[in-house]
Amino acid sequence: MSRFDVVIIGGGAAGLTAALVLLRAQRAVAVVDAGTPRNAPAQAMHGFLSRDGTPPRELIAAGRQEVEHYGGVLIDDTVTGAEAAETPGFRVRLASGRDLAARKLLVATGLTDHVPDLPGIRERWGRDVLHCPYCHGHEVRHRWLGVLGGDADAVQHALLIRQWSEDLTLFSHTETVSDEQRARLAARDIRIVEGAVAGLVVRDDRLRGVELADGTVIARDAVFVRPRFIPNSALLTRLGCRTDEHGWVEHDPTGRTSVPGVRVAGNAADPRAQVITAAGQGSAAAIALNAELVDEDVEQALAARSAR
Repeated sequence: MSRFDVVIIGGGAAGLTAALVLLRAQRAVAVVDAGTPRNAPAQAMHGFLSRDGTPPRELIAAGRQEVEHYGGVLIDDTVTGAEAAETPGFRVRLASGRDLAARKLLVATGLTDHVPDLPGIRERWGRDVLHCPYCHGHEVRHRWLGVLGGDADAVQHALLIRQWSEDLTLFSHTETVSDEQRARLAARDIRIVEGAVAGLVVRDDRLRGVELADGTVIARDAVFVRPRFIPNSALLTRLGCRTDEHGWVEHDPTGRTSVPGVRVAGNAADPRAQVITAAGQGSAAAIALNAELVDEDVEQALAARSAR
């Protein structure tokens, strides 16, 4: 069985940054990644100083090279389970049948975006069906934009996205817009189109509009959807980590969970973390993990000296 100081589960910005910090601290590190990043459909990431406009896959490729340069072990596989070992630490099982031993675990498995089950939404996701205006708003500024409703947060999302476009339409879909909400939307010249949405109209590989159930098509260049965020936390909960009332794993600012030796970073910890935020969380978790390992190393050294 291969043994490591830290096994990192998830090879996105959080996991790779943590690996880099730990490797530079002379730790033995493995990163296990299933190869299904949340931002795979996106053409570019934004708001990351010095990397603005970089395709996400290029950032990950560069990060993997840096991790390998420092001696990190990259494993393209899926973790099927993990449990506390008889000796202090953890045993990590992989789909390939391989087992890893780790003194500490960092889980950076991200989240899943749950979007409305309407024709065109999933197919255009990350292209002209978007969710984060800070990530994509600048690229569609001053164009005909829409916000697809269906939950109580859609109105607030529309008020935010109005910052990027003078022509914005809220499609209420299955949600009722209250009088107070209507007043706020009207104050910002946001049009409301009521009635169920049937799907998106796409021609020549471009979004052309939003089609209502009655056949009416409202021309739009891009549509924003506020997805429901679902944490990829099954591994964490099976390890016994406490979760809050919304299903997110409880953790402190350095990612420490309720299970000793297990930390979390990135979108598995924070649904609002952008790439640069996730990288920062990975760094903070790595520094905290190394501090834990240093304390353990000192205690082991003291015990060994006393046994002489």
